[in-house]
Amino acid sequence: MVAHKKGAPRVSEDPDDLARQPLQAVLLADSFATKFRPITLERPKVLLPLVNVPMINYTLAWLESAGVEEVFVFCCAHSRQVIDYLESSEWLSQPNFSVTTIESHNTPSAGDALRLIYERNVIHGDFVLISGDTVSNMSLTQALQEHKERKKKDSNAVMTMIIKQSKTSSITRQSRLGTDELFMAIDPGTNQLLYYEDKADHSKGTITLDKSLLADNPSISVHNDKQDCYIDICSPEVLSLFTDNFDYQHLRRHFVKGLLLDDIMGYKIFTHEIHSSYAARIDNYRSYDIISKDIIQRWTYPYVPDVKFCGNRATKLERQGMYRASEIIQSRSAQIGSFTVIGYGTKIGSNTKISNSVIGEGCTIGSNVLIEGSYVWDNVTIEDSCELRHVIVCDGVILKAGAVLKPGAVLSFKVVIGQQFVVPAYSKVSLLQQPTVEDSDEELEYADNSSANAELSSIQSTADMLNGDMENESSEVHKSELGVGGVGYIWSICEGGHEEEWRHSVAPIPADKLAEITQAVDDDQELLTQDGTALSPSGELISDSNASGDDNEDIKDDSADFEKEVEATFLRAVHENVKVEHVILEVNSLRLSYNMTSVDCAGALFYSMMKLAVETSHNSANELYQNTVNVILTWQKLLKSYLPDIDEEIEVILKFEEICLESAKEFSPLFARILHLLYDKDILEEDAILRWAAEKEGADESDKIFVKQSEKFIQWLREASEEED
Repeated sequence: MVAHKKGAPRVSEDPDDLARQPLQAVLLADSFATKFRPITLERPKVLLPLVNVPMINYTLAWLESAGVEEVFVFCCAHSRQVIDYLESSEWLSQPNFSVTTIESHNTPSAGDALRLIYERNVIHGDFVLISGDTVSNMSLTQALQEHKERKKKDSNAVMTMIIKQSKTSSITRQSRLGTDELFMAIDPGTNQLLYYEDKADHSKGTITLDKSLLADNPSISVHNDKQDCYIDICSPEVLSLFTDNFDYQHLRRHFVKGLLLDDIMGYKIFTHEIHSSYAARIDNYRSYDIISKDIIQRWTYPYVPDVKFCGNRATKLERQGMYRASEIIQSRSAQIGSFTVIGYGTKIGSNTKISNSVIGEGCTIGSNVLIEGSYVWDNVTIEDSCELRHVIVCDGVILKAGAVLKPGAVLSFKVVIGQQFVVPAYSKVSLLQQPTVEDSDEELEYADNSSANAELSSIQSTADMLNGDMENESSEVHKSELGVGGVGYIWSICEGGHEEEWRHSVAPIPADKLAEITQAVDDDQELLTQDGTALSPSGELISDSNASGDDNEDIKDDSADFEKEVEATFLRAVHENVKVEHVILEVNSLRLSYNMTSVDCAGALFYSMMKLAVETSHNSANELYQNTVNVILTWQKLLKSYLPDIDEEIEVILKFEEICLESAKEFSPLFARILHLLYDKDILEEDAILRWAAEKEGADESDKIFVKQSEKFIQWLREASEEED
């Protein structure tokens, strides 16, 4: 165990005393799942690199920043590796933050882990329950306060789940298709969770709600547009509930559903939805890919590659989201594209192209290599003329000259791919042979690795001989499996078949498959009560005539969601003093994922800026104008970067008219003054203002309100323009 722990806090029954207890967390360092095999047969998931930082460091860094003072890390599979890592890390020297490990060798589920923690009697108050593969930057203050207030009024309110709205971008849709479809029913007045169902089959979006659920709750909202962040605030009773019921093995499928169906005990679960913050769990290879992109695109700030936090080696942010660490040797003819991270001490040969990828530390990459959308971990050797597209390559792998990795391939530690060998799409390659008997419990990752380690030692000695150009007849099996000089085994496709492979892969879902499954979801995406009443995904009752939806509404929804995302990004930049260059990077990534234009970005940013001005405290029109001046002066460079032409500037004026008429009518009497301000600060050119006024000449009087208000300013611009001519 890690010997860095404060004295055990005293137990008190007084609520005010309990409130003063240090905030604790239980971090599960075992995923109790097999989705990352074959990699996790050799290394625990929480120590796998996520943008060159072990996953557990993101979780611990967030817990520390969120005010947690004591963390109990539960270790099972590869427990020694986790303990050794923590003991040698910087976490033991952090002030006011203790990390203690709890080790077990026979705990095959999360339920068993929580039962063991209950027996240790280390939790003395409300605690955060989280797994070590979770990335977040949210503040816990509000959610924790809500939980405590509810608990004071109702002792049965034992748990608060953190959830967030699912984005509708194509990237996120691919991510959601990689996980189970989630349906939730929530009381909109109290945020109490009433129903929870995750479905693996995305082509069948129908669920059945018991009529009693609607009868017992005057108001209910049904969703399949929410994501479970797998961050829970729990009362101490949660641990005892696992001890009372040994059927609770899985945190969601057993425990949450069990509490929702238990009418006798009356325990309640509530939700807390986050909006501008980030929280997500790495559940499979696809979510690994999505969250890596989110980190590179700075959604997880301050846990990003160029900011130093415990456990990472900060890199330098360069143009278009490209990060490079120090001590890199790069040929002048090598091309490093956008949204790419290059780790410390890596060497890159001539005419090599790398884009949308993460390269680890100490890698050697030859000439004429193509790497796209891939994750190459530490100390990997890639010889000349290799091709890697949307793959994962673990530590110590060697790719001989001309090797090709097709999309979705995963190469586990120290595998060797022979010359010119083509690794098929979605293949998993390991030095370990595929287990002949799969685990019967789908939640089980724990295994006795003694036999696996013996096998690894034998195979690695063969690999060492081959890499030293030593000939050995015993290597023939590896030559035939992975080409000349290859070492390792290609695993056969899992029981779920090819669909399971492409759904959970880092490779983009094939276009035909994506269209097929999206159509199936759209055709069948309705929620039914037991008597057949249909509800929309947002919980509203829908009739048969409009249940199929409308393409125009989808476009409007995309536009509205895009504006909300831009506003959240802008507000975070305001509150966290994010540099303009970094905000531009984030907005550009949103623009790509939502398929929007510069006009859309400019409109969304201008709306966000004006909303900030109107929501900042003011008691008069002059104070509102001054708020606007302050916002414009601070963020004019950001807005101007999305106004490359007159047409975009005119759209901003039209957006301002819309704001004055609809969302913020307080700006109406200030229209002309603010228009003049935008001109003075070189955000709008006189041609844009004059063209806007000219286009209004034939409009109805109701559309000329702001042209007339700005008449003197427009006339002044015309006269100035004539004088210049």
